Amino acid sequence: MNDLISVIIPVKNGSKYLSQALDGILQQNMDVEIIVVDDCSDDDTVKIAEKYGCKIIRHDTSKGPVIAKNNGLKIAAGKYILFHDHDDIMRDGVLQKLYEEITSENDIYAVEAKVQDFYSPELSEEEREKTPIKSEPYWGLFTGAILMRKDTFDKIGLFSETLRAGEIIEWQSKMDSANLKIKKIDIVSTDRRIHSTNFGKMDKKAEFRDYAAILRAKLAAKR
Repeated sequence: MNDLISVIIPVKNGSKYLSQALDGILQQNMDVEIIVVDDCSDDDTVKIAEKYGCKIIRHDTSKGPVIAKNNGLKIAAGKYILFHDHDDIMRDGVLQKLYEEITSENDIYAVEAKVQDFYSPELSEEEREKTPIKSEPYWGLFTGAILMRKDTFDKIGLFSETLRAGEIIEWQSKMDSANLKIKKIDIVSTDRRIHSTNFGKMDKKAEFRDYAAILRAKLAAKR
């Protein structure tokens, strides 16, 4: 049996897609704990998580996905961590492959796979035309695509809670600064759902602001 893997799912009002995400994780046939961090949902998100036997953290007020990830990390019992969006779907057998790769060498602290965009079935043709997606799989710093050693966060710290978006870019910057190895593997780990309420669409200003702040910090560090 593999070492325990903690899968952390930050979510707010995710009842529409959460079951599909949980089914994809549980079908991996790996030793996992699923931690659902509910960011003050007012739908059936918590009931679904309870039905699947997940560990649940509930926020009384909405705190955002970055704080949710940190709170999940604080209770994670696994030796390895994978963040997963509530609306994406992990492909069969992927978690085993990620685990094999990260345990193959002692100096690998994270393994990064590819993702594949897909339109959620309920999107109209008009919405699809307004939201072009990549037709081929691609590498990206996305949840569902990166398995990390938990002790990585002992070395680089938790995510910066001043950010609303872009925390994974900051994470990579910290990994690079600490000379911690990230290995890329040419497989598709997760189908990334594109729908009308993706966080990136809803909070573009925060996303661009945080990316700019991270870039400025990287440039300052090099001076």
